[in-house]
Amino acid sequence: MRFRPFGDVDAWLKLLRVDRPVGYWLLLWPTLWGLFAASAGQPQFRHFVIFVLGVLIMRSAGCVINDFADRDFDPHVARTRSRPVAAGRIAPGAALLGFALLLLLALLLVLQTSLLVVSLAVVGALLAAIYPFMKRVTHFPQAWLGMAFGWGAVMAWAAERGTVFDSIVPWLLFAANVCWSLSYDTAYALADRDDDMKIGVKSTAIWLGKHAVPAVIGAAMLCQLLLGMAAWRLHSIWVWLGWGAGLLLQLRFCWDLYRRGAEGGFPFFLRAHWVGFAFACGLLLQGLFVANA
Repeated sequence: MRFRPFGDVDAWLKLLRVDRPVGYWLLLWPTLWGLFAASAGQPQFRHFVIFVLGVLIMRSAGCVINDFADRDFDPHVARTRSRPVAAGRIAPGAALLGFALLLLLALLLVLQTSLLVVSLAVVGALLAAIYPFMKRVTHFPQAWLGMAFGWGAVMAWAAERGTVFDSIVPWLLFAANVCWSLSYDTAYALADRDDDMKIGVKSTAIWLGKHAVPAVIGAAMLCQLLLGMAAWRLHSIWVWLGWGAGLLLQLRFCWDLYRRGAEGGFPFFLRAHWVGFAFACGLLLQGLFVANA
């Protein structure tokens, strides 16, 4: 069969993880936290469109650069050996070109905002580009992922407010997402722990060893504490309700993980985004009810 360095449509859809939308949700909710919190649930429509499209583009870009960076590791991990770059369906150079084109699209989007947001977007792009390589140098790449995903909340706040220093809320949301990512991505890494140890890849799941499950639960609870502090600063019963719903979901997911142990890590990861959805709903509801008051 003739080799196609640029692959085909199916290969690119798999590379972009279109068939696995969980990652889109995990990036979308923190971004909407920032957008809804900054605007009391009533963001400018153009900002909403820009940031939703930005999430779609940047999550896809993150998948592409991740698979490019891991092209020599993925063939040795059962779960990832069929990924398009690892399997030879898309050439590494083509993947890198795709990453550059996605970043260009993201830049065109963010240019519709302000110089401050553009400056913050440069930081966000660097966080996203560097993340896949962090597992080579630290056992805490999950914390870096949290910074990359949480930066969307800071950018969205800046778009609505024109500053990120008028309140502690965007930084509470950012810190909450770092803890949240440490929680769900460590749970995700539990499934790959044995393969990662064989090929020399680092992760919090490896570093924590038998304490990984309690640490996942602890990070999830710390995330909830930080979101609760943000809710307190926002002074809205609807935000409190959204936070409470998310807390109940998180407690349920943590209980299931505690009962099942490491084998419950991947189901924990797959359900994690509902916690972020609940808090985003609370932030949105305050705007809907204020608008109709």
